[in-house]
Amino acid sequence: MSKIPYHQAIGRLLEILKKLPARGAGISARELTEWLHDEGFEVSKRTVERDLNALAAHFQVIYNDRSMPYGWRWMEDAVADLPALTLADALSLRLVEEQLAPLLPAALLTSLLPRFRQARRKLDSLAGQHPGSRWPDKVRSVAPALPLQPPRFADGVLETVQEALLFDQQLEVAYRRPGEDEPLALILHPLALVQRGPVTYLVATAFTYADVRLYAVHRITAARCLEAACSRPEGFSLDDYIARGGLQFGEGATLRLEARVAPWLAEILMETPLADDQQLVPSGEDFRLTATVADSWQLRWWILSQGAGMTVNNPQELREKITYDLKQTIKTYKK
Repeated sequence: MSKIPYHQAIGRLLEILKKLPARGAGISARELTEWLHDEGFEVSKRTVERDLNALAAHFQVIYNDRSMPYGWRWMEDAVADLPALTLADALSLRLVEEQLAPLLPAALLTSLLPRFRQARRKLDSLAGQHPGSRWPDKVRSVAPALPLQPPRFADGVLETVQEALLFDQQLEVAYRRPGEDEPLALILHPLALVQRGPVTYLVATAFTYADVRLYAVHRITAARCLEAACSRPEGFSLDDYIARGGLQFGEGATLRLEARVAPWLAEILMETPLADDQQLVPSGEDFRLTATVADSWQLRWWILSQGAGMTVNNPQELREKITYDLKQTIKTYKK
């Protein structure tokens, strides 16, 4: 049988050192072996005993034979706090690095970089020995829409926005609206940062207005933190804002959608409903859909993306808007 690679043995030894108690009767080699098995290390009791003897020669580790059961522990005056990561710590840090890094303040992200590197080394050291070490290679979060490349930020803008949000300070920005060349000068009160697909949005109010708006961070061409404290709308909750459709580019209103949907779309909506009160009733060869949804630009975009699989019946205003957009699309194609 081939020997266990050196880096894997080092990883096992570190786990043993972290498991040793600092006081009491200690932990037996049998208990350590069972614990290592639970952690995914395929190792014998005899190997663990050899590990413990080797560790005792280099660390303040002793074998306690004064009480039953006999066990291993740190000496009374030993420093038993090891700067190591558990497998769960390493996995958590890898997922944070991959998924949440764009939302972390720059200062905090910088301080976490050594921990991210340590997490990668930890997982590498357990490769081939613990199945959990390969978990980051087996999971991904993929957007259901067409993948788009993330936009670029102006130098220093994201860091300034994060600083203002972190310390509840007002923010002076130059903001370029879509289709306009000259940016607007705005004083914003930052409330939250939200990652929506590849785009990072600042949730904020402007000047002395109370209405909450979305500002794409990549459209901010310059930013400066102000000394003045930001003003938060009374009772503002980011979760409530999102639940009301704020990230769907609406005004917070809802509507009762009634539509005809094709069987293939009905099957999808049965698995992933539009709303808690959604109903799908067979109607001839198709289905009749009813649901209470946010009245938003996102809703209209989604309806148009269904093509012939969906026909809006009510509200009439929404039906007319969809009809108009489809007619304009046909005119464009005919050109």
